[in-house]
Amino acid sequence: PADLAETMERNFTLPATLAEFAYLTGRSLSKFKRDFERVFQFPPSRWLREKRLDYAHRLLSTTDMNVSEVCLESGFENFSHFSRSFKDFYGTK
Repeated sequence: PADLAETMERNFTLPATLAEFAYLTGRSLSKFKRDFERVFQFPPSRWLREKRLDYAHRLLSTTDMNVSEVCLESGFENFSHFSRSFKDFYGTK
């Protein structure tokens, strides 16, 4: 199997499902989830959400990209989900 941490750090902006991330790392979905929590101490869905939101925050702060561009660039496919998640996580839009 591929190195889990390296693969996830390199590909977290892909709008992929957990099953697709498991495939990228050469693991079954259940093995991926177990290994992921051992490596990152977080469930994969939570880690992905927070990693993408942090990246989106950095893009909004350091680039001229608009919110829609940042949404897609950071791995979110649905703008309203991104907006709601960002507001919940940071307390702002």
